[in-house]
Amino acid sequence: MNLDKIELPDFIIANLFTDNLVITSDVKQKESGVNLVQTAPKETLIESVSSVEIAKPFIPVKEVAKQTETLVVTEKPLVFTPPKELYLGNNLKNVTIIVKDTESVYLREEWLQFLTNILGACKLNIGDVAIINQAHNKINFSDILTATSPRHLILFEVDCKEINLSFVIPTYQVQNYNNTTFLLAPSLSAMLGTTDEVKIEKTKLWTSLKKMFGI
Repeated sequence: MNLDKIELPDFIIANLFTDNLVITSDVKQKESGVNLVQTAPKETLIESVSSVEIAKPFIPVKEVAKQTETLVVTEKPLVFTPPKELYLGNNLKNVTIIVKDTESVYLREEWLQFLTNILGACKLNIGDVAIINQAHNKINFSDILTATSPRHLILFEVDCKEINLSFVIPTYQVQNYNNTTFLLAPSLSAMLGTTDEVKIEKTKLWTSLKKMFGI
């Protein structure tokens, strides 16, 4: 029998060399439970972290749009807004009467009485008209159009220049302009009394009113 060619099983070889086995470094690492991981020096880690660009916080697209939106400011034209108590009456027939009375909010009582009588002769009443006191409400023709949309405009002691019209209308002349019929007359105080001068003024006013309203 040639002993050089004998092959022993693995478990027999292990039993023969139990005290002479050489433990490699891998086995030592497993037995000691130490995980030998090669780490970079602390200085290297710090340098690497500092070289990393820090990401900016996420901003939603809508927020970005708000931040980048250009603010455009446009000047809005001034629009005349009539005050709630601009005129006396309900303006049911779109007849606007402009007076100038510094002593009253709208007009003094005797003037109102005269207007009531003259309007009654024209088959109108206070509810059909809008009475504006120019002494307390400095408005122009454009403002009047916005406030009352007059078909007829009667001005007592108020001329065209005071309401920013570029033309002149003679007293008691009925004039059409911009779908509005104009009539200019003296102050209502000139219509009060029984003198001959007052009667003349009343007659002129009545004649013009009849033409204006087709009476």
